[in-house]
Amino acid sequence: MRVMVMVKATKNSRQESWYAKEAARFYASIFPDSRVDRVTPLQSDSPSGPPGSVKVVSLAKNTRERELLEARATVPSANGSCAPGGATRPGENVSAVRSEPLEGGYAPVNGIQMYYEVHGRRHGVPLVLLHGGGSTIEVTFSKVLPVFARGRRVIAVEEQGHGRTTDRDQPLTFESSADDVAALLRQLEVGEPDVLGFSNGASVALQVAIRHPQLVRKLIFASSITKREGARPQLWEFMKQADFSNMPQPLKDAFLRVNPDLQKLKTMHDKDAARMRTFEDVPEDAVRSVRAPTLIVLGDQDVVKPEHAVEMTRLISGARLLVLPGGHGDYLGEAVMTRKASRYPELTARLIEEFLDEQ
Repeated sequence: MRVMVMVKATKNSRQESWYAKEAARFYASIFPDSRVDRVTPLQSDSPSGPPGSVKVVSLAKNTRERELLEARATVPSANGSCAPGGATRPGENVSAVRSEPLEGGYAPVNGIQMYYEVHGRRHGVPLVLLHGGGSTIEVTFSKVLPVFARGRRVIAVEEQGHGRTTDRDQPLTFESSADDVAALLRQLEVGEPDVLGFSNGASVALQVAIRHPQLVRKLIFASSITKREGARPQLWEFMKQADFSNMPQPLKDAFLRVNPDLQKLKTMHDKDAARMRTFEDVPEDAVRSVRAPTLIVLGDQDVVKPEHAVEMTRLISGARLLVLPGGHGDYLGEAVMTRKASRYPELTARLIEEFLDEQ
């Protein structure tokens, strides 16, 4: 594919050169057969963006190639400009890039009003995002959702009693949450989506694949377990002490930003804690029944034991394993665990996309 990079004039010619090189690097990484045909200056009074903006124009005659380029072309960068694909300068954090939902709201499922958002493209195989325990969409996925949304449809949901989703007078279980997700997907008529779950969300995603196999094209099981012994002992020691008073403050703040009801926050915490204290092993036969191509992801310093992840690859036929640097959620830029600016979330998202795009 031949592309033309147009860089809007800045007061710094070296900066313009950096943007042009970054554009060439980014598009070569997405389209290995592409080449930058030429770099052309945009007039300083052009309406296409602030100084330093990059516009990439496909010179291909193939309509599909042009559509792909358009879908991944211009995304706000960490400094607020429109660098290609949300590219950031060295040392800047891709987490500053945001994605605004195309649509969203509430769907009535199984006695609750389930909150969801749709990002990215309006068509194509959706990627469903299931957040971690005690979290919201933003806590778990704010760093990677914009990356995924560049070139695919993304549906992010909030679990029973979490964030904007209402609660019901029943315990919180992975199985009931899986049934809620399945009901939502049927209402949205999305067909056979890919499903990515993190931590407790991964346990929900696994149950969707077990209980509703026709609704999962590919499964990404990130940083969770199928048996108690699959987690490091520290997790269970912490759960014995878990109390609303020691709930991580970033989780409290994130909940209250979208649902300013302190009692609902406490109820969510208590139900989440009870679910983990009473965690029961998933039968191996149920794990073996998963037929969706599966990618198991964890950090090398995760609460999940690496040997448990390896064991899962032997239970799920053809499952792949991806071990990334960091602790629980670092590779996603999860709000509680991630302490510094990093490009790991962007790299993680691209590796996951490689798995999703494999034929």
